[in-house]
Parts: sequence; structure tokens; C-alpha cells
Amino acid sequence: MRRIVRTLCSVIFILHGLSVGQVKTGADLLFEKYAHLVEGKRIGLVTNHSALLSNGKHLVDAISESRRARLVALFGPEHGVRGDAPAGKKIIDARDEKTGVPVYSLYGQINKPTPEMLKDVDVLLFDILDVGVRFYTFESTMSLAMEAAAEMGIPYIVLDRPNPIRGTWVEGFIRLDSLRSFVGLYPIPVAHGLTMGELATMINNEGWLKNGVRADLKVVKMEGWKRTMWFDETGVRWVKPSPNIAGLATAVVYPGTCFFEGTNVSEGRGTDRPFETIGAPFVAGEQLARELQSYGLPGVVFEPIKFTPRDIPGAASNPKHKSIECGGVFVKVVDRNVYEPVRTGIAMLSALKKLYPNDFQWRNSIDRLSGTPMVRLRIDAGEKPENIVAAWKVELAGFGKLREKYLLY
Repeated sequence: MRRIVRTLCSVIFILHGLSVGQVKTGADLLFEKYAHLVEGKRIGLVTNHSALLSNGKHLVDAISESRRARLVALFGPEHGVRGDAPAGKKIIDARDEKTGVPVYSLYGQINKPTPEMLKDVDVLLFDILDVGVRFYTFESTMSLAMEAAAEMGIPYIVLDRPNPIRGTWVEGFIRLDSLRSFVGLYPIPVAHGLTMGELATMINNEGWLKNGVRADLKVVKMEGWKRTMWFDETGVRWVKPSPNIAGLATAVVYPGTCFFEGTNVSEGRGTDRPFETIGAPFVAGEQLARELQSYGLPGVVFEPIKFTPRDIPGAASNPKHKSIECGGVFVKVVDRNVYEPVRTGIAMLSALKKLYPNDFQWRNSIDRLSGTPMVRLRIDAGEKPENIVAAWKVELAGFGKLREKYLLY
């Protein structure tokens, strides 16, 4: 009997090993194989709390403790180097409490490292976990830091990490040039299916940096990562990349439900499940759920809920409809492999406009988030969601050819 149990345990272990790999990130490989890139150099590092090595040590601490290079400057994106500032809160310059290294904010009055900040830097590194979505501000921080390095003649190294929602999923409109902003610096779709290293290579090689400047860019590629992998199949430790992307389930829906930041409907900030919880005081959850279920969207069901947004220290400060009970739906993904997040987000916007035309309102940011006024205008005109989706699929054929040139895996 014991032998049978041991055999079964072995089989389970083997099967688990086949389904969950151990991907080595660029940060781990920097120390294992590519230390020569930083040997004896003064290092600037653009990073946040997500830059963990496989042993659990933060990259900031690992470089600081290393005798092979000297950490001289840290650059923090939205939410800061330690990742504890709420969304949208401006970050000020300071010193890292643990290492004493100066920290320069790239989310506040300044979004791009200045020559003064970089004057003592020999090599500028970037290591931040992204979520594979155009309007996630870490992508803009990555590219602007690369632009600054290029202008100063400083080598720029991206330590690559997995795209949590796979390196295959591409969806949504390509951003129009007239809507260029910090939540959309480049003409790419909402979900681009690229890693940060691939995106950096595309931006650099396509001449999208200011004045067409080119960076001396090096990507330290991952080992063991496959494009079809969800983050929980990589074996890499999950660290929430920002306060309201607490888990992979949130990252899965985020490409579509972030659109609600551009409306008067709550995107769930101030709840325990932001971006999965959608609603407003004027919404009847049962009615909205029935409407959405009738659309036959793949891989998702909509559960009627009630919720009351509240302040959550470090995650939500004065969220939409604070302290007011809202009706709405919980976006429950039941098959992530067929779920289409942006299509689902468009359908939800359409349903709310249809059911509550006198209450539902757009905010100015909706066009920047969607990358086009077409979403807003077509929904206002009563067009069916599937017609809006069909419009971006034409655009994506051209982007697919461009994207193919920059795939590293």
C-alpha cells in the first residue's frame, strides 16, 4: 500500500512539473551569466517591488550587496520603488531606506530621468513586472528611461520577465497619434502580447523614441519561458505589480475593465476585487448580469453583486462612489483560454449605456484608454459591440506583421 501511495505521489509530482515550469528571469540570469554587462560599473536601476530574484531577494538589495557593481541611483515608477503608493499619487524624490541610495521619482512632475540624475550612471537597468497592456504606465516609464539613456549615450539593459497574460494575446484598437499620452505613448493595441524586452526592442528599432534617437539596448532574455504560458505556469513568484492588481485573475480582466476608469462607473477600486467588481449606484446588478449573459461572451459569467467602495490604505484613496452602495456585476472568468478581455470590456460599456442612458457618463480619459474616439462614438450611436470588435481586427493584421519581427521567444 505504501509503495502505491509513493508511486501516486511521484506521478502527481511529475505531472505538476510538466504543467508548471521554472522560468529564469532576466534578473536571475544577470547574476548567473551576464555579470560582465555590469562588472565594475556604476548602476542606475529603474525598478519597483516586483523585481525579485528566484531566492526572494530584491534586485536592489542584490546589486547593493554585490562587489561586482555599484548601485548609485534608483528610479521609481508609479507606486514608487517599493510599490506602496496608491494609483495616481505623485511620488517625490527620496533615499531608499534600506540601501541609502538616492531614489528619483519618474511619476510626478518628471516622468523621464534628467541628465543630472544620470550624471554618475554608467549603465541603466530596467526590471519591472508588466501586465501586457498599453495603458499600464510602467511601459511608458520603461521607454522614457530608455530615451534618456540614449540621449546620454548610456547603455540600457532590460531584464526581461513574463507577460502575465501570455505572449500570444493581442486585442483592441491601435492608439491614434492624436491621443498620445502617458497611458499610450506608442501606436500599439491595448493588449500587445509582448514582454517588456520585446516592446523595448520594437520601440527602439522602429525609431519611436524622441527625435528618432537609438539606444544601446540589451535585453537579458528569460530562459524556459514559452509564449503560451500564463504567469502561474512559469514557476516565478507572483508579486502584485501595483496595489490594485493583486493577483493574476485581476490581470486577466484588466485589459477590458480598466476602461471603466474613463466612465462614472466604478472599476472596483476601494473593494477587495478591483477590476473584477464593476458597478455604480444607478445600476441594478440582476438586470446588468442578465443583459451581459445574453451576449454569449466566451469564458466568462457575470454575477450580480452589491458593494460599497471605501478607502483602502496603500490601494485606494477616495475611490469613485466612496461610501455609497453600488449595484453591479462580478466578472468571473471561467475559462481564461477563450476569454477575450477587451471584447468583454466593450460589451460591458455597451450594456451600461443601453440600460442606463441617462445615468451612464464618459470621462475625458476614455479616448486615451481605448486609443481612439471610435469606442465612445460607436457606443453612443448604439452600434453592436461585435461591430466595434470587427473594426479593430482589421488594424491588428498590420500590427501582427510588425510584432512578428520583435518576438524573442
